[in-house]
Amino acid sequence: MKRDIIIIGAGIMGLTTAYELLKAGRKVTIIDESDITDSTSFGNAGLLSAFDKGPLANPGIVFNTLKLMLKGESPVNIHPTLDIKIYKWLWKFVNSANKDRLKRTLALFEKYGHISNDLYEKMQNVDGLDFDFHRKGMLSVFTEQSSYDKKLLDYAIKNDDIFEVIEKNKIKDFIPCVTDDVKGVIHFKRNTHFDPKRVMLELKRYLKENGAEFILNERIMNIEYGNKEIKSISSALNTYEADTYIMSTGYQTLLADKLKQNLMMTPAKGYSLTFTMPKELQPITSTLFADLFIVMTPRRDDIRITSKLEIGSIDHRVVKEQIESIKENFKKYTIPFEMENIIEWTGFRPLTPNDMPLIGRDEKYKNLIYGMGLGWLGMTFGPALATILKDLIINDLENKNSDDILLFSGFYQGKY
Repeated sequence: MKRDIIIIGAGIMGLTTAYELLKAGRKVTIIDESDITDSTSFGNAGLLSAFDKGPLANPGIVFNTLKLMLKGESPVNIHPTLDIKIYKWLWKFVNSANKDRLKRTLALFEKYGHISNDLYEKMQNVDGLDFDFHRKGMLSVFTEQSSYDKKLLDYAIKNDDIFEVIEKNKIKDFIPCVTDDVKGVIHFKRNTHFDPKRVMLELKRYLKENGAEFILNERIMNIEYGNKEIKSISSALNTYEADTYIMSTGYQTLLADKLKQNLMMTPAKGYSLTFTMPKELQPITSTLFADLFIVMTPRRDDIRITSKLEIGSIDHRVVKEQIESIKENFKKYTIPFEMENIIEWTGFRPLTPNDMPLIGRDEKYKNLIYGMGLGWLGMTFGPALATILKDLIINDLENKNSDDILLFSGFYQGKY
Protein backbone atom coordinates (compact mmCIF):
# COMPACT_ATOMS: atom_id res chain seq x y z
CA MET A 1 0.00 0.00 0.00
CA LYS A 2 1.41 3.33 -1.05
CA ARG A 3 0.86 6.08 1.50
CA ASP A 4 0.40 9.82 0.99
CA ILE A 5 2.98 11.28 3.39
CA ILE A 6 5.37 9.43 5.70
CA ILE A 7 7.10 11.33 8.49
CA ILE A 8 10.18 9.56 9.85
CA GLY A 9 10.61 10.67 13.44
CA ALA A 10 8.08 11.67 16.08
CA GLY A 11 9.80 14.49 17.91
CA ILE A 12 8.20 17.91 18.14
CA MET A 13 9.06 18.65 14.49
CA GLY A 14 7.47 15.43 13.27
CA LEU A 15 4.31 15.80 15.35
CA THR A 16 3.66 19.47 14.59
CA THR A 17 4.23 18.84 10.87
CA ALA A 18 1.75 15.97 11.02
CA TYR A 19 -0.71 18.31 12.78
CA GLU A 20 -0.42 20.95 10.04
CA LEU A 21 -0.74 18.41 7.22
CA LEU A 22 -3.80 16.78 8.80
CA LYS A 23 -5.40 20.21 9.13
CA ALA A 24 -4.75 20.70 5.42
CA GLY A 25 -6.55 17.48 4.57
CA ARG A 26 -3.60 15.19 3.89
CA LYS A 27 -3.12 11.62 5.10
CA VAL A 28 -0.12 11.18 7.35
CA THR A 29 1.84 8.19 8.63
CA ILE A 30 4.35 8.74 11.45
CA ILE A 31 7.08 6.15 11.98
CA ASP A 32 9.32 6.22 15.05
CA GLU A 33 11.79 3.86 16.70
CA SER A 34 10.25 4.53 20.13
CA ASP A 35 6.73 4.67 21.56
CA ILE A 36 6.86 8.50 21.96
CA THR A 37 7.28 8.57 25.72
CA ASP A 38 10.85 9.76 26.29
CA SER A 39 12.39 11.38 23.20
CA THR A 40 14.61 14.46 23.26
CA SER A 41 11.55 16.70 22.96
CA PHE A 42 10.32 15.32 26.31
CA GLY A 43 13.45 16.53 28.12
CA ASN A 44 13.15 20.16 27.01
CA ALA A 45 13.04 22.88 29.66
CA GLY A 46 9.72 24.15 28.35
CA LEU A 47 10.97 27.74 27.95
CA LEU A 48 10.09 29.02 24.48
CA SER A 49 13.08 31.28 24.14
CA ALA A 50 12.60 33.20 20.91
CA PHE A 51 12.93 36.65 22.48
CA ASP A 52 15.67 38.54 24.31
CA LYS A 53 17.84 35.46 24.70
CA GLY A 54 20.96 35.05 22.61
CA PRO A 55 21.45 32.03 20.35
CA LEU A 56 24.10 29.44 21.14
CA ALA A 57 26.44 30.82 18.45
CA ASN A 58 26.93 34.33 19.83
CA PRO A 59 29.96 36.61 20.11
CA GLY A 60 31.94 35.94 23.28
CA ILE A 61 30.72 32.35 23.67
CA VAL A 62 34.25 30.91 23.56
CA PHE A 63 35.70 33.40 26.07
CA ASN A 64 32.75 33.08 28.44
CA THR A 65 32.91 29.29 28.33
CA LEU A 66 36.64 29.30 29.13
CA LYS A 67 36.01 31.68 32.01
CA LEU A 68 33.31 29.42 33.46
CA MET A 69 35.60 26.43 33.06
CA LEU A 70 38.17 28.14 35.30
CA LYS A 71 35.44 28.76 37.89
CA GLY A 72 34.20 25.18 37.65
CA GLU A 73 30.78 26.38 36.42
CA SER A 74 31.03 25.63 32.70
CA PRO A 75 27.94 24.06 31.13
CA VAL A 76 29.96 22.85 28.13
CA ASN A 77 32.09 19.72 27.87
CA ILE A 78 33.95 18.82 24.68
CA HIS A 79 35.02 15.19 24.67
CA PRO A 80 38.20 14.15 22.86
CA THR A 81 37.22 12.27 19.71
CA LEU A 82 38.72 10.96 16.48
CA ASP A 83 35.63 12.05 14.54
CA ILE A 84 36.85 14.77 12.17
CA LYS A 85 33.24 15.93 11.60
CA ILE A 86 33.10 17.17 15.20
CA TYR A 87 36.12 19.41 14.69
CA LYS A 88 34.73 20.74 11.40
CA TRP A 89 31.49 21.51 13.21
CA LEU A 90 33.36 23.29 16.05
CA TRP A 91 35.36 25.36 13.56
CA LYS A 92 32.20 26.48 11.78
CA PHE A 93 30.47 27.14 15.09
CA VAL A 94 33.25 29.47 16.24
CA ASN A 95 33.15 31.30 12.92
CA SER A 96 29.37 31.64 13.13
CA ALA A 97 29.57 33.45 16.47
CA ASN A 98 29.90 36.97 15.10
CA LYS A 99 27.92 40.19 15.44
CA ASP A 100 26.52 40.25 11.90
CA ARG A 101 25.09 36.75 12.16
CA LEU A 102 23.81 37.44 15.68
CA LYS A 103 21.76 40.41 14.47
CA ARG A 104 20.18 38.34 11.68
CA THR A 105 19.57 35.34 13.95
CA LEU A 106 17.80 37.42 16.60
CA ALA A 107 15.51 38.95 13.98
CA LEU A 108 14.62 35.50 12.63
CA PHE A 109 14.05 34.14 16.13
CA GLU A 110 11.54 36.90 16.82
CA LYS A 111 9.73 36.46 13.51
CA TYR A 112 9.21 32.72 13.87
CA GLY A 113 8.87 32.81 17.64
CA HIS A 114 5.69 34.89 17.36
CA ILE A 115 4.27 32.38 14.87
CA SER A 116 5.00 29.40 17.13
CA ASN A 117 3.58 31.05 20.23
CA ASP A 118 0.35 31.93 18.43
CA LEU A 119 0.03 28.38 17.08
CA TYR A 120 0.60 26.77 20.48
CA GLU A 121 -2.00 29.07 21.99
CA LYS A 122 -4.45 28.20 19.20
CA MET A 123 -3.89 24.46 19.70
CA GLN A 124 -4.60 24.87 23.40
CA ASN A 125 -7.55 27.25 23.19
CA VAL A 126 -9.23 26.06 19.98
CA ASP A 127 -8.31 22.38 19.71
CA GLY A 128 -8.37 21.77 23.46
CA LEU A 129 -4.82 20.43 23.79
CA ASP A 130 -3.66 20.82 27.38
CA PHE A 131 -0.09 22.15 27.07
CA ASP A 132 0.05 24.05 30.40
CA PHE A 133 1.00 27.00 28.15
CA HIS A 134 1.58 30.40 29.78
CA ARG A 135 2.47 33.87 28.51
CA LYS A 136 4.29 35.02 31.63
CA GLY A 137 7.65 35.99 30.15
CA MET A 138 11.12 34.89 31.22
CA LEU A 139 13.17 35.95 34.22
CA SER A 140 16.84 36.34 33.33
CA VAL A 141 19.09 35.99 36.37
CA PHE A 142 22.67 37.27 36.23
CA THR A 143 25.33 35.88 38.52
CA GLU A 144 28.17 37.88 36.91
CA GLN A 145 28.22 41.68 37.34
CA SER A 146 29.89 42.20 33.95
CA SER A 147 27.23 40.30 32.00
CA TYR A 148 24.45 42.08 33.93
CA ASP A 149 25.99 45.49 33.19
CA LYS A 150 26.28 44.59 29.50
CA LYS A 151 22.64 43.48 29.36
CA LEU A 152 21.53 46.72 31.01
CA LEU A 153 23.35 48.66 28.30
CA ASP A 154 21.60 46.62 25.62
CA TYR A 155 18.25 47.49 27.22
CA ALA A 156 18.98 51.05 28.25
CA ILE A 157 15.92 52.44 26.47
CA LYS A 158 12.82 51.85 28.60
CA ASN A 159 10.14 49.68 27.00
CA ASP A 160 7.50 48.38 29.41
CA ASP A 161 6.01 46.06 26.78
CA ILE A 162 9.26 44.14 26.35
CA PHE A 163 11.12 44.12 29.66
CA GLU A 164 11.34 45.28 33.26
CA VAL A 165 14.50 45.56 35.32
CA ILE A 166 13.62 44.11 38.71
CA GLU A 167 14.70 46.21 41.66
CA LYS A 168 17.06 44.42 44.02
CA ASN A 169 14.62 44.48 46.94
CA LYS A 170 11.87 42.92 44.76
CA ILE A 171 13.82 40.01 43.26
CA LYS A 172 12.52 37.52 45.80
CA ASP A 173 8.94 38.46 44.90
CA PHE A 174 9.66 36.94 41.48
CA ILE A 175 12.16 34.20 42.41
CA PRO A 176 11.91 33.42 46.13
CA CYS A 177 14.58 30.69 46.01
CA VAL A 178 17.56 32.80 44.86
CA THR A 179 20.22 34.11 47.23
CA ASP A 180 21.46 37.68 47.57
CA ASP A 181 24.53 36.67 45.54
CA VAL A 182 22.73 37.22 42.23
CA LYS A 183 23.73 40.51 40.63
CA GLY A 184 20.44 41.35 38.97
CA VAL A 185 17.24 40.13 37.31
CA ILE A 186 15.42 41.31 34.20
CA HIS A 187 11.87 40.21 33.39
CA PHE A 188 11.57 39.76 29.62
CA LYS A 189 7.86 39.77 28.93
CA ARG A 190 7.42 38.18 25.48
CA ASN A 191 8.67 34.67 26.19
CA THR A 192 6.31 31.83 27.06
CA HIS A 193 6.58 28.39 28.66
CA PHE A 194 4.76 25.08 28.86
CA ASP A 195 5.19 21.42 29.87
CA PRO A 196 6.96 19.53 27.02
CA LYS A 197 5.70 16.13 28.17
CA ARG A 198 2.10 17.34 28.03
CA VAL A 199 2.74 18.87 24.60
CA MET A 200 4.11 15.65 23.15
CA LEU A 201 1.46 13.38 24.66
CA GLU A 202 -1.38 15.72 23.78
CA LEU A 203 -0.20 16.04 20.18
CA LYS A 204 0.10 12.26 19.91
CA ARG A 205 -3.43 11.84 21.28
CA TYR A 206 -4.91 14.51 18.99
CA LEU A 207 -3.21 13.11 15.89
CA LYS A 208 -4.39 9.56 16.58
CA GLU A 209 -7.95 10.73 17.23
CA ASN A 210 -7.95 12.67 13.96
CA GLY A 211 -6.75 9.93 11.66
CA ALA A 212 -2.94 9.94 11.71
CA GLU A 213 -1.38 6.49 11.40
CA PHE A 214 1.36 5.68 13.92
CA ILE A 215 3.92 2.92 13.37
CA LEU A 216 5.95 2.83 16.58
CA ASN A 217 8.92 0.90 17.97
CA GLU A 218 10.22 0.39 14.45
CA ARG A 219 13.50 1.88 13.29
CA ILE A 220 13.87 2.87 9.65
CA MET A 221 17.33 1.72 8.59
CA ASN A 222 17.40 1.91 4.81
CA ILE A 223 16.22 4.21 2.07
CA GLU A 224 15.84 3.24 -1.60
CA TYR A 225 16.12 5.85 -4.33
CA GLY A 226 16.33 6.20 -8.07
CA ASN A 227 15.24 8.43 -10.96
CA LYS A 228 15.53 11.50 -8.69
CA GLU A 229 13.03 10.33 -6.10
CA ILE A 230 12.80 8.26 -2.96
CA LYS A 231 11.22 4.91 -3.82
CA SER A 232 10.79 3.40 -0.34
CA ILE A 233 12.09 3.20 3.20
CA SER A 234 12.67 0.01 5.18
CA SER A 235 13.01 -1.27 8.71
CA ALA A 236 14.23 -4.74 9.66
CA LEU A 237 10.61 -5.89 9.34
CA ASN A 238 8.82 -3.87 6.68
CA THR A 239 9.15 -1.70 3.59
CA TYR A 240 7.03 1.44 3.16
CA GLU A 241 6.23 3.50 0.08
CA ALA A 242 4.79 7.02 -0.07
CA ASP A 243 4.39 9.97 -2.40
CA THR A 244 6.25 12.26 0.02
CA TYR A 245 8.77 11.55 2.78
CA ILE A 246 9.69 13.90 5.60
CA MET A 247 12.93 13.17 7.43
CA SER A 248 12.64 14.38 11.01
CA THR A 249 15.07 12.07 12.75
CA GLY A 250 16.63 14.47 15.25
CA TYR A 251 20.36 14.03 15.64
CA GLN A 252 20.39 10.72 13.77
CA THR A 253 21.73 11.07 10.22
CA LEU A 254 21.86 7.44 9.07
CA LEU A 255 19.32 7.91 6.27
CA ALA A 256 20.87 11.18 5.10
CA ASP A 257 24.27 9.50 5.10
CA LYS A 258 22.90 6.78 2.81
CA LEU A 259 21.88 9.53 0.39
CA LYS A 260 25.40 10.99 0.65
CA GLN A 261 23.87 14.15 2.13
CA ASN A 262 26.44 15.43 4.63
CA LEU A 263 24.32 17.35 7.11
CA MET A 264 26.36 19.86 9.11
CA MET A 265 24.94 18.85 12.44
CA THR A 266 26.25 17.24 15.63
CA PRO A 267 24.56 15.54 18.58
CA ALA A 268 24.84 17.61 21.76
CA LYS A 269 24.04 15.79 24.98
CA GLY A 270 21.95 17.69 27.49
CA TYR A 271 20.47 16.92 30.92
CA SER A 272 17.35 17.73 32.87
CA LEU A 273 16.23 17.28 36.46
CA THR A 274 12.52 17.19 37.23
CA PHE A 275 11.52 17.44 40.90
CA THR A 276 9.08 18.87 43.41
CA MET A 277 9.90 21.68 45.83
CA PRO A 278 8.02 23.98 48.22
CA LYS A 279 5.50 26.08 46.30
CA GLU A 280 6.46 29.22 48.18
CA LEU A 281 10.01 29.03 46.78
CA GLN A 282 9.10 28.54 43.13
CA PRO A 283 9.72 31.31 40.56
CA ILE A 284 6.63 32.90 39.06
CA THR A 285 7.69 31.93 35.54
CA SER A 286 10.45 30.23 33.57
CA THR A 287 13.82 31.45 34.78
CA LEU A 288 17.14 31.56 32.93
CA PHE A 289 20.34 31.66 34.97
CA ALA A 290 22.04 33.38 32.05
CA ASP A 291 25.66 32.98 33.14
CA LEU A 292 25.25 29.31 34.07
CA PHE A 293 23.24 28.05 31.07
CA ILE A 294 20.61 26.71 33.49
CA VAL A 295 16.88 27.06 32.85
CA MET A 296 14.35 26.53 35.67
CA THR A 297 10.69 26.15 34.69
CA PRO A 298 7.72 25.83 37.05
CA ARG A 299 5.01 23.45 35.82
CA ARG A 300 1.62 22.42 37.10
CA ASP A 301 2.92 19.58 39.27
CA ASP A 302 6.69 20.00 39.46
CA ILE A 303 9.81 21.95 38.50
CA ARG A 304 12.35 21.23 35.78
CA ILE A 305 15.90 22.49 35.42
CA THR A 306 17.99 21.82 32.33
CA SER A 307 21.67 22.36 31.66
CA LYS A 308 24.88 20.97 30.21
CA LEU A 309 26.04 20.61 26.65
CA GLU A 310 28.36 17.74 25.83
CA ILE A 311 29.93 17.70 22.37
CA GLY A 312 31.57 14.51 21.15
CA SER A 313 29.80 12.17 23.58
CA ILE A 314 27.98 9.06 22.35
CA ASP A 315 27.15 7.81 25.85
CA HIS A 316 23.37 7.49 26.26
CA ARG A 317 23.59 6.99 30.02
CA VAL A 318 22.89 9.61 32.67
CA VAL A 319 26.35 10.50 33.97
CA LYS A 320 26.11 11.15 37.70
CA GLU A 321 29.04 13.58 37.68
CA GLN A 322 27.12 15.81 35.28
CA ILE A 323 23.97 15.69 37.40
CA GLU A 324 25.95 16.61 40.50
CA SER A 325 27.66 19.45 38.61
CA ILE A 326 24.27 20.90 37.64
CA LYS A 327 23.07 20.68 41.23
CA GLU A 328 26.26 22.25 42.56
CA ASN A 329 26.14 25.22 40.18
CA PHE A 330 22.42 25.71 40.82
CA LYS A 331 22.81 25.58 44.61
CA LYS A 332 25.47 28.30 44.58
CA TYR A 333 22.75 30.84 43.89
CA THR A 334 19.68 29.34 45.57
CA ILE A 335 18.76 29.01 49.21
CA PRO A 336 18.79 25.47 50.65
CA PHE A 337 15.69 23.39 49.90
CA GLU A 338 14.93 19.72 49.38
CA MET A 339 14.59 18.45 45.82
CA GLU A 340 12.06 15.64 46.10
CA ASN A 341 10.85 12.98 43.64
CA ILE A 342 13.83 13.65 41.36
CA ILE A 343 13.74 12.30 37.81
CA GLU A 344 17.05 12.46 35.95
CA TRP A 345 17.08 12.56 32.15
CA THR A 346 19.57 12.90 29.33
CA GLY A 347 19.20 13.11 25.56
CA PHE A 348 20.84 14.37 22.39
CA ARG A 349 19.97 17.63 20.65
CA PRO A 350 20.72 17.99 16.92
CA LEU A 351 22.86 21.16 16.74
CA THR A 352 23.83 23.04 13.61
CA PRO A 353 26.83 25.38 13.89
CA ASN A 354 24.80 28.56 13.34
CA ASP A 355 21.48 27.86 15.13
CA MET A 356 19.67 27.53 11.79
CA PRO A 357 17.42 24.47 11.29
CA LEU A 358 17.87 22.20 8.28
CA ILE A 359 14.52 22.45 6.51
CA GLY A 360 13.48 22.15 2.88
CA ARG A 361 13.44 19.80 -0.08
CA ASP A 362 16.41 17.64 -0.93
CA GLU A 363 18.07 19.15 -3.99
CA LYS A 364 18.23 15.81 -5.79
CA TYR A 365 15.27 13.81 -4.47
CA LYS A 366 12.30 16.16 -4.74
CA ASN A 367 9.85 13.99 -2.77
CA LEU A 368 12.14 14.09 0.29
CA ILE A 369 11.82 16.98 2.72
CA TYR A 370 14.04 17.66 5.74
CA GLY A 371 12.81 18.90 9.11
CA MET A 372 15.90 18.60 11.31
CA GLY A 373 18.65 20.41 13.18
CA LEU A 374 16.54 22.42 15.60
CA GLY A 375 19.00 21.85 18.47
CA TRP A 376 17.77 23.23 21.79
CA LEU A 377 15.08 25.28 19.97
CA GLY A 378 12.86 22.47 18.71
CA MET A 379 9.99 23.30 21.04
CA THR A 380 10.43 27.03 20.39
CA PHE A 381 10.12 26.83 16.59
CA GLY A 382 8.46 23.46 15.86
CA PRO A 383 5.00 24.80 14.91
CA ALA A 384 6.37 27.67 12.81
CA LEU A 385 8.65 25.37 10.85
CA ALA A 386 5.81 22.86 10.45
CA THR A 387 3.74 25.49 8.62
CA ILE A 388 6.67 26.12 6.28
CA LEU A 389 6.95 22.43 5.41
CA LYS A 390 3.18 22.17 5.00
CA ASP A 391 3.17 25.03 2.50
CA LEU A 392 6.07 23.44 0.63
CA ILE A 393 4.07 20.20 0.25
CA ILE A 394 0.53 21.50 -0.22
CA ASN A 395 1.56 24.07 -2.83
CA ASP A 396 4.18 21.78 -4.42
CA LEU A 397 6.84 24.46 -4.07
CA GLU A 398 10.54 24.29 -4.73
CA ASN A 399 12.83 25.70 -2.06
CA LYS A 400 13.54 28.79 -4.16
CA ASN A 401 9.82 29.63 -4.16
CA SER A 402 9.58 29.68 -0.37
CA ASP A 403 10.80 32.90 1.24
CA ASP A 404 10.72 31.18 4.63
CA ILE A 405 13.05 28.40 3.47
CA LEU A 406 15.47 30.92 1.99
CA LEU A 407 15.36 32.98 5.19
CA PHE A 408 15.49 30.39 7.93
CA SER A 409 16.97 27.18 6.56
CA GLY A 410 20.57 26.26 7.25
CA PHE A 411 20.72 24.98 3.67
CA TYR A 412 20.43 28.59 2.46
CA GLN A 413 22.41 30.57 4.99
CA GLY A 414 25.58 30.91 2.92
CA LYS A 415 28.94 30.63 4.63
CA TYR A 416 29.02 29.78 8.31
